[in-house]
Amino acid sequence: MTEPDDDTGWLRLHPLTPLLRGGRFGLLLLAVVGQQGVREGSTEVLLAVLGVGLPLGVLFGWIAWRAMRYRVTDTELQVDSGVLTKRSRRVPLARLQAVDVVRPFYARLLGLAELRLEVVGGSGDAEAPLAYLSEDTARALRTRLLDLSAGRTAADPAVATEPERVLVQVPTGPLVGSTLLGPPLVALVLTVLAFVVAAVVNPAAAGAVFVGAAPLLFGAGSFAVRRILSEYGFTVAESADGLRLRHGLLDTRSQTIPAGRVQAVRLREPLLWRPFGWVRVEVDVAGYAGGGQEQAATGALLPVAPRQLALDLVARVLGSPLPEAAVPAPRAARWRAPLQFHRLRVGADDRHLVATSGVLTTTTDVAPLGKVQSLRVTQGPYERRLGLASLHVDTAGRRLPGAVVAHRGAAEAEAMLVALAQRSRAARL
Repeated sequence: MTEPDDDTGWLRLHPLTPLLRGGRFGLLLLAVVGQQGVREGSTEVLLAVLGVGLPLGVLFGWIAWRAMRYRVTDTELQVDSGVLTKRSRRVPLARLQAVDVVRPFYARLLGLAELRLEVVGGSGDAEAPLAYLSEDTARALRTRLLDLSAGRTAADPAVATEPERVLVQVPTGPLVGSTLLGPPLVALVLTVLAFVVAAVVNPAAAGAVFVGAAPLLFGAGSFAVRRILSEYGFTVAESADGLRLRHGLLDTRSQTIPAGRVQAVRLREPLLWRPFGWVRVEVDVAGYAGGGQEQAATGALLPVAPRQLALDLVARVLGSPLPEAAVPAPRAARWRAPLQFHRLRVGADDRHLVATSGVLTTTTDVAPLGKVQSLRVTQGPYERRLGLASLHVDTAGRRLPGAVVAHRGAAEAEAMLVALAQRSRAARL
């Protein structure tokens, strides 16, 4: 950690930050301008990019680095940045939901890391990210922010110094196998079937079918590679400041979720995983930003695990064992959802609601009643004719907004609405 530039406690990012930011800018110029130079056969363009663009990128990064500073008070993280337009951000630590230490591959080479904060009511991106800090500084700052968020101070004896306890570590074999038993296998099977059918009906079109399926195979393969690289070495551990998730091969991520911040949990059991007894556990934390690949990287609590192990981990994270989803849907629901009727089940206790559904993939949604934001009963025209209704349990999550108890008897849904409203009030006390 660098020394404060004055007596007010302001700190700067790592001095190598301009090099990283300038290098990325230089690579972008090289990719855009260099491609044009290669097509035209002009080495002067490539030399100009290397000789002028890279130094300019580093200079711009240095100016931005000089303009950015941060400090931590007892109640907030303060970040000032901007060259032409000054920007001052204040992040209340009371709204802090999670803190991640992210180490992209190029930053790992220099021993640096990025600190990302997720807060309630985030605007869609990580709040006031600090890129880059030394790895030790990032981890120490993460601990300090989580302590202050929980109302602890460095002098507080309640600040635990005991090491973290590893709960689960996902082996590489099941991770690779479960990933391949997904979109890659489906894409391969569809391609082979289409190729065989084309070869039988019109052999001349078989080659065209294979060429046309190439984008599908490439997309499925890219998905598998990204998931394996992102979830490699997935480790779940408990610590004094919350639940810690570590994963990644090239780019590594260390997430810390403070206790009690989980809004919803989902267990997914794809059809091809059932012979192995595998499930995937996804978790939602209020305030987590990001979408697409970023959202996938922060959504898994366990990428693959035996079902009982997954249930035990979820019970430990939520603080109590889950009720069994043992109450089936009424017979009338067979006419509304014939393909998933036998999977429509629900269970509840004083702390959790569990609902299952799905056709090819069995989905189990878990909604902690203490996190419920609203309860509502909906009834479409077909449900109304069958005397059915669906109960929606809404939480503050973005990826997993709650649970749906689908196609119950209308009177049953209304009774569940009243009972869950009372239980959720009691669970928040």
